[in-house]
Amino acid sequence: MIEYRIDRRSGVSTYQQIVQQTKQALRLGMLQPGDKLPTAREVVELTAINPNTVLKAYRELEREGLVEPRPGLGTFVRRSLARPEAAADGPLRADLVGWVDRAREAGLEREDIAALMTSVLEQRFDTGVPPAAPN
Repeated sequence: MIEYRIDRRSGVSTYQQIVQQTKQALRLGMLQPGDKLPTAREVVELTAINPNTVLKAYRELEREGLVEPRPGLGTFVRRSLARPEAAADGPLRADLVGWVDRAREAGLEREDIAALMTSVLEQRFDTGVPPAAPN
């Protein structure tokens, strides 16, 4: 089951963090159709946020067709966002884990790494730079 981590300093609204984290779990295959999301009460107990915030996030996910509430049972994943070839991402993930470990060893904090990753992503995607040819 997914465990939400709320960063109150991020500048991103709490309900949007829940939506984003759920979508990320769907994209990575960590949540599959039929999986149950934590109840609002469970999320509140772990994060100390307002239950209406959780319900607002779940309603947005429902509007997008990603989850469905089942009265008396909970909220369940309706569809995945994972690409069929996502399993092949294992080597890329391992490379990224190694890179993050090296960055931490070099003294970078979480925010530094996130800023660096965002900068590179923006440079590579927003400027239309094509992917480098394989060696």
